[in-house]
Amino acid sequence: MGVVSGLVLFAVIWSLTFCIALPIRIQTQGDLGEIVPGTHAGSPEHHHIRKKVFWTTIVAFIIWAIVATIILSGWISVDDVESLFRAGAWSGRETGE
Repeated sequence: MGVVSGLVLFAVIWSLTFCIALPIRIQTQGDLGEIVPGTHAGSPEHHHIRKKVFWTTIVAFIIWAIVATIILSGWISVDDVESLFRAGAWSGRETGE
C-alpha cells in the first residue's frame, strides 16, 4: 500500500465514521422546547461538531491502523478476496437461490 492509497483509505474510513457519529448525542430544538419559527422541531440546536471531529479522527485512526496492518502483513490479500467471489460464496445472494 502506497502513501496515497493509505491516505485515501484513511479518508474513506474517517468519512464513514463521521457519518456514524453525527447523530450521536444530538440535541434538537424540539428536545429543548425552543423551536425557532420557520424551522423544523428536529433541527439540531447543539451538535458538538468539534468533539465529534476529534473522536472521529481517533477512532478512524485506530480502524485505519488495523486495516493497514492486515493489508501490509498479507494476512488477507486481493487473491483471497477474489477467490471468495470465484468460489461462488456470495453469488447465490444475487440470484435469490
